[in-house]
Amino acid sequence: MIPDKMYLWADRGALFECVIANNSEGPEETAVNHFHHGIKDLATIFFYMLVAIIMHAIIQEYVLDKINRKKHFSKTKHSKFNESGQLSAFYLFSFGWGASILLSENFLSNPVTLWEGYPHTLMPFQMKFYFICQLGYWLHSLPELYFQKTKKEDIPRQLVYISLYLVHIAGAYILNLNRLGLVLLVLHYFVELLFHISRLIYFSNENRQTGFTIWAVLFVLGRLLTLSLSVLTVGFGLANAENQGFDWAAGNFNVLFIRITVLAAICLTQAFMMWKFINFQLRRWREHAQAQSLKKKQVPSKSKSKKDKANGVNGVNSHGADSPRARKEKSS
Repeated sequence: MIPDKMYLWADRGALFECVIANNSEGPEETAVNHFHHGIKDLATIFFYMLVAIIMHAIIQEYVLDKINRKKHFSKTKHSKFNESGQLSAFYLFSFGWGASILLSENFLSNPVTLWEGYPHTLMPFQMKFYFICQLGYWLHSLPELYFQKTKKEDIPRQLVYISLYLVHIAGAYILNLNRLGLVLLVLHYFVELLFHISRLIYFSNENRQTGFTIWAVLFVLGRLLTLSLSVLTVGFGLANAENQGFDWAAGNFNVLFIRITVLAAICLTQAFMMWKFINFQLRRWREHAQAQSLKKKQVPSKSKSKKDKANGVNGVNSHGADSPRARKEKSS
């Protein structure tokens, strides 16, 4: 047998701590690599941030700009179309990749693994690489605010949701809650993917709004499921785990203060998202009601104008001067 050993593995200038675990269940031994997180991951995150900037520029130039030139969108629709186009590509890629990791690691078939065996300091390569790419992408969104010449009034909104992504992803990565973080990211990305695809379809044809209705239902369900999984994992699973206490070296952060902080951050974020969602729906309903009222006002005015053309203004025939009586009076 090959003894277990630890070594340092280099990737793009960053060093990963790697553990080789022998699998002796089958007739042949197979080595499975697992990785820690560390301070040297920052170099890798920076590298993939640059990769994300390049990919962003490629999608913008060769896909989105060509569509914009054909559709001739207004400035408002142009910026929203670019935003939804970029995020749709990212959410689709991240959702597919994250779902494949969940299936390969059997996290969905056995939810107990979300908290069982905590701290989860060792990660398979795909999971570690997934979190590094996520952090790299959302960090690249900060310089993109300058490159894309984002409007000043839109910058605060962009900074808020970029900061929320970075805080939650980095928190799950550092606190060794990577399994819970992966499940919640895949769930969230699926709902967001549906919204941005629906918005792209709406820009092509404003009558197609069915996607927004489906998204609204899934958005509420996604928030409820996120809260349920978080409370189940952090509030009950980790609270009843045998491995309690704070140990930075061992990666154990299972103490009451950190559990409450994590749950509070998740609950406040979900409440903020629901508040924004409710305001968005109320604004849409008001706009729809105003549009319907304008249509109702325009219908009688149009019918009255047609009647006026036929019968004259205020019921007097506009062609009265050409009537036989008028000609007779004029001849006399």
